[in-house]
Amino acid sequence: MSEIVGTIGKWLLSSPPAEWAISQLRELLIGALKQGPVPQHVAFEMDGNRRYARGRRMETIEGHHHGFEALARVLEICYKSGVRVVTVYAFSIENFNRPQYEVDGLMQLAKVKLEQLTHHGDLLDRYGAAVRVIGQRDLLPQDVLEVVDRAVNMTTGNKKAILNICFPYTSREEMATAIRSTVEDYMTPPEPKYTAFPVSRITQKILSKQLDEKEDRAETPTKSRDFSPAPSSRSDADDGTTSSSTTLPPGSPSSPPEIHSGVDGRRLLKNPETITTETLNSHMYTADDPPLDIFVRTSGVERLSDFMLWQCHQDTHIFFLDCLWPEFDLHHWIPVLLEWQWRLKQVERDERPLKKRTRKVVKAV
Repeated sequence: MSEIVGTIGKWLLSSPPAEWAISQLRELLIGALKQGPVPQHVAFEMDGNRRYARGRRMETIEGHHHGFEALARVLEICYKSGVRVVTVYAFSIENFNRPQYEVDGLMQLAKVKLEQLTHHGDLLDRYGAAVRVIGQRDLLPQDVLEVVDRAVNMTTGNKKAILNICFPYTSREEMATAIRSTVEDYMTPPEPKYTAFPVSRITQKILSKQLDEKEDRAETPTKSRDFSPAPSSRSDADDGTTSSSTTLPPGSPSSPPEIHSGVDGRRLLKNPETITTETLNSHMYTADDPPLDIFVRTSGVERLSDFMLWQCHQDTHIFFLDCLWPEFDLHHWIPVLLEWQWRLKQVERDERPLKKRTRKVVKAV
């Protein structure tokens, strides 16, 4: 009897009137959520595809297929909610250690789903989302890489939102790549910048001339009648350059602090002391994206697993959900967003007394 009731219930829910009603309810809920603050950058660690497949006695690749369907569903929810950047962990570099048939199946599935996102559906164009595939592109097969490039090029004109697909990716590899890029930047001598009247160069030239004159007066006797020109440390052919052998007094103009000068005084490399966290951040894959607001991992596992380790800062809110990724839907997203909004209000409430105390101190002073 229970099976009959369940079958009738599924049939009713799948009927056109019921689908229309559910769709309208979803729109109302999303519209209500948009009345509060909305995160600008959300990351999803899509975990649980294989367990979903095992629990339903289906092939592993079929579980990944349901996972990609969940991705399309989640993207629409996020973009409708006002999220501007969505980053998903599609394939880890460590996943290459899985059985070869599963790796090959994932690569083929990625090709099919990327083509569906860009060709067969208007999801990305509807919300103006551009696809960016970040990670070790050189590890991808050539046929997959061609589809990746085609998807990126077809959506490059979309400017309202971004979909970052980490494929294949690990945070340690991203940080290592950022460090290598920073080192290459600092090992490259800067291009000289010439101006019509370089003030620092003119000042150095005047100071050098004054030093030369002092040396000449010190070497020539005061009452000497010999007016022959005294030997100078400067070249007879003055080509307008400053002598490299002249030592300038302290406080004279020098190279800016970010430029490291060699022993001969020439501008060589940037000063490594100027490297900061912002320097490394500018070389990360997500350098142009807003800070990460929400990190979501499904399947009940409570660890980051080498995903977005650099981007998870002190203001990132991390949520570990018990549902498997193919099951993720609006009713899972609503509690996450509501709790994030509540946490923001708590932070603002805690900061408000501090601001009042600061104002009172300023008035007292």
